Amino acid sequence: MSTITASYNVTPNEPTPNVSLWLSESDQVARWSHTSTIYIYKENQTQNALERMRDSLSKILVHYHPLAGRLTWLEGGKVALNCNGKGVTLIEAESQKTMDDYGDFAPSEKLKNELIPPVDYSQPIEELPLLLVQLTRFKKGSSNNNNNNQLGLAIGVAFCHVLCDGLAAIRFINAWAKLTRGEVLDSIEMFPFLDRTIMNSTYPPRAPRFDHPELKPLPLKLGTTDTIEEQKKEKTAVILRLTSQQVEKLKKKTNDERPQKEGITKTLRPYSRYEVIASHIWRCASKARELEDLQPTVVRVSADIRNRLNPPLPRNYFGNALAVALTPKCHTKELITNPLSHGAQKIREAIELLNDEYIRSQLDFIRCHEQLDRIRASYLDQGEPKNAPFYGNPNLTIVSWMSMPVYEADFGWGKPGYFGPGAVYPDGKAYIIRSSDEDGSLVVSAHLQTAHKELFKKFFYEDI
Repeated sequence: MSTITASYNVTPNEPTPNVSLWLSESDQVARWSHTSTIYIYKENQTQNALERMRDSLSKILVHYHPLAGRLTWLEGGKVALNCNGKGVTLIEAESQKTMDDYGDFAPSEKLKNELIPPVDYSQPIEELPLLLVQLTRFKKGSSNNNNNNQLGLAIGVAFCHVLCDGLAAIRFINAWAKLTRGEVLDSIEMFPFLDRTIMNSTYPPRAPRFDHPELKPLPLKLGTTDTIEEQKKEKTAVILRLTSQQVEKLKKKTNDERPQKEGITKTLRPYSRYEVIASHIWRCASKARELEDLQPTVVRVSADIRNRLNPPLPRNYFGNALAVALTPKCHTKELITNPLSHGAQKIREAIELLNDEYIRSQLDFIRCHEQLDRIRASYLDQGEPKNAPFYGNPNLTIVSWMSMPVYEADFGWGKPGYFGPGAVYPDGKAYIIRSSDEDGSLVVSAHLQTAHKELFKKFFYEDI
């Protein structure tokens, strides 16, 4: 267990604009609860760490002042962001466990309760901090442990997803870390682009030009009429590691086995790491779930749209710049019996949908939607709210964090040795993350029903 030794409300150390910030459609469909991530550090040079973090946080909040604001509900289920400078929460805690006691830091209720800052959702939304950070020092290891001289620490982060996407959050954390270790921020780090009206390029709203199945109910398990029973089932998370050799083996196998279309003489573009590994996860999950042969299944993919829009968004855009797409439906038997390239091709087709025209149509679809709760990717730690979309069994959502600079979060005691989700998310969510070794190896954090965990692990490595 962990004991909280100090808790601070940190506000900007200079006056900031007291305004209401317009939120884009991409912000509106983000879950209004908090996304939890965790950084693990092996070094023990943490003297005055919290004091330095607290001081630098108050400084950087001047530039990222929306973080210190609060949300409020609007008519029709929308939310608004009040930049009122109420502050963010910074917590210091002591753990009664060593680093080794947490194993591979796979997300769990225990890990969330001990290393992730708690969010009290019984409060009105107007009182909830949008950012909470907890620094936890681990207990010293035993004398026969090779790491006994390294106390180690964890930084748990709870970030309100309405405020920004993962890339923007990581860039903020990295800028804060840079300031904490005494370095000067560059102009992009100091001046994030906060005006979300740049996303409102089709006003008044146009009618959507596409059907957007990604924002509608997904295929159900055969023989069911809703997702209630699937949502009730116990969920768990598993951490699976892929060496660079295993990644390359999967890529080579997938690309070598792809069917060559008759009459095409030019070299086909190889499948990417994401397309290959996502296809592998999709197939392994379908086998582990023991679905019927004719069970329809799809994968939701999400993409950073900063460079997909025309004109592109500014590099330092601070907000949600995400769009989602859906693979074509695939039957379980077809997915399992065909080569990995079959699933990889379907994932590629989903990604290729996300061009400027499709993204703007998706934003118009959201803007015109009367019941945002029906399409908002929202859930609380204590369970699914009424009407929340369910993306689990027999489907998946596979997120790539491979391009995010997560290991630049050096607060002065070295880069993190591990980064990943800090809570168990709903069934069917999987994250692909670069390993801290920076050698091409990857970490997969898969969130599934507990009953499917062991079979998924078995197939994951057996099929490589």
